[in-house]
Amino acid sequence: MDRLQAMEIFVAVVEHGGFASAARKLDLSAPVVTRAVAELEARLGVGLLTRTTRKVRVTEAGARYAEDCRRILADVGEAESATSGSRSLVQGTLSVTAPVLFGNLHVTPIVTDYLQRYPDVDAHCVFVDRVVSLIDEGLDVAVRIGELPDSTLRAVAVGRVRRMLVASPAYLARQGRPQRPEDLAEHVLIQPTQVVPYPEWRFAEGGRPLVQRIRPRLRTTTNDAARSAAVSGLGIARLLSYQVADALDGGELLPLLEDFETAPLPVNVVHHQGRHMTQKVRAFVDLAVDGLRANPALR
Repeated sequence: MDRLQAMEIFVAVVEHGGFASAARKLDLSAPVVTRAVAELEARLGVGLLTRTTRKVRVTEAGARYAEDCRRILADVGEAESATSGSRSLVQGTLSVTAPVLFGNLHVTPIVTDYLQRYPDVDAHCVFVDRVVSLIDEGLDVAVRIGELPDSTLRAVAVGRVRRMLVASPAYLARQGRPQRPEDLAEHVLIQPTQVVPYPEWRFAEGGRPLVQRIRPRLRTTTNDAARSAAVSGLGIARLLSYQVADALDGGELLPLLEDFETAPLPVNVVHHQGRHMTQKVRAFVDLAVDGLRANPALR
C-alpha cells in the first residue's frame, strides 16, 4: 500500500478511536484498514496501537508517529494546493475545544465570525470542563486556561485570568466581609468542583503560599451554577475573572481578598505543531488569537 495512504489510515484510526469507524470515514473495508496499520507496525518495528475487545488505544510511540503523520500529510496537502493554485482555499471541518463557559462566552462568537467568513468550512465545538487531548480525540484547536504541560503542541498566549473570590452585596451586608483567608471558616462557601475538586483554596501573602481548608455548603459541577448561587446571595464563590466580569461590572458581585490572590492563569490557543498548518486551522488560529487578545476579560 502507498505509504502516505497508510499514514492517512493510521491517523484516521487514532482520531476516530477504532478500525471500523476509520473504515467508515475513509469508505474502506475494515480488513484494508487493519492491514494498513499492521504493515506500518511491521515496517517501523514498534506497536502503534494496543487493541482490546472494546477499545483501541494509541501507544506513546503511536502518538508521536500520529503527530508526525499529520504534519507530513499537511505538508503534502499544502504543496498540492500551492501547485494547483488553490493555496488560499479554506475548507473542511474545523474542531475546537474549550471550557464550557469560556466557550459559550468567548469562543462561539469567534467560530461564528469564522464560519461567516469561510462558507466552505463546517465547525464542531467541544465545550467541556476538562482537558481534552487534541491527538486522542482528533481535534484541531483548543483554548486552554492554566499552565501547560510540555508537549508537541504549539501554544500561542492570548491573555490571563485571575482566580477571584466574589459575593453579592446582599450577602456581604448580611454576613460581613472576610479580611483574611482564615475568616472564610465563618462564611457560606460555594465550590465549583470541576475547577477545584479538593476541599481547599490556595492563596498567597507576600510571595508565600497560603492554603485554606474549606467546607463548602454548595458544591456544583458547573461554574454557571456557582456564579448564579453567588449572585443570588447564597455565599462566597471562587471563580475565574472572565466568568464573573459582567456581574462585577454590573455590581451584582463584589471582589474579596484581592491582596491574597495567587498569580493569574495564562490563556493559550493550542494547536498541532508543524511547519505548516492546514489553511482552515491557520485561518481560525489567526482570527482567535487576534480576537482573544483584544478581549478585555483576558487582560
